[in-house]
Amino acid sequence: MSRIGKAIITIPAGITVSEKEGVVTVKGPKGELSQELTEGITIEQNEGTLTVNRPSDAKQHRALHGLYRALIANMILGVNTGFEKKLELVGVGYRASHAGQKLELALGFSHGIVLELPSEVKVDTLTEKGKNPIITLTSHDNQLLGMVAAKIRSFRKPEPYKGKGVKFVGEIVRRKAGKSA
Repeated sequence: MSRIGKAIITIPAGITVSEKEGVVTVKGPKGELSQELTEGITIEQNEGTLTVNRPSDAKQHRALHGLYRALIANMILGVNTGFEKKLELVGVGYRASHAGQKLELALGFSHGIVLELPSEVKVDTLTEKGKNPIITLTSHDNQLLGMVAAKIRSFRKPEPYKGKGVKFVGEIVRRKAGKSA
């Protein structure tokens, strides 16, 4: 048995989980998420708990067992409390501002970058004097949030010599020595 797959998911109060024709739908105060299940993987709901079951011990079923359990657990956590990712802009003249769902970035290129964000992702920018600008992304959908954060980071990845670029808060950038004189 998969250690992750056999773990029981507890369903907090105020959250409803339903399965219909191989699609799991989770509704909560933050929103609604749905995930299609591969044929054979089933969920079983008992008094505030949820278990994910697989039909056999085939390699494919063992792999999907833990995956779907983790996806459903993230969906329940997302509609209950939500997820947050913070990105930090390290570099002279790097700026970030937002207007509604549009994020404007100045990352040292000859032109600014304007990124239209999905409606499920909320953005907030913080710029303090003497500190690096910070972009805070929040959403109930962990997969979408990770994709948007990775897209923003891909505009200017942190480089190893000076550490300039867009990085996650708390991310450690491995530094190189550079040329010796």
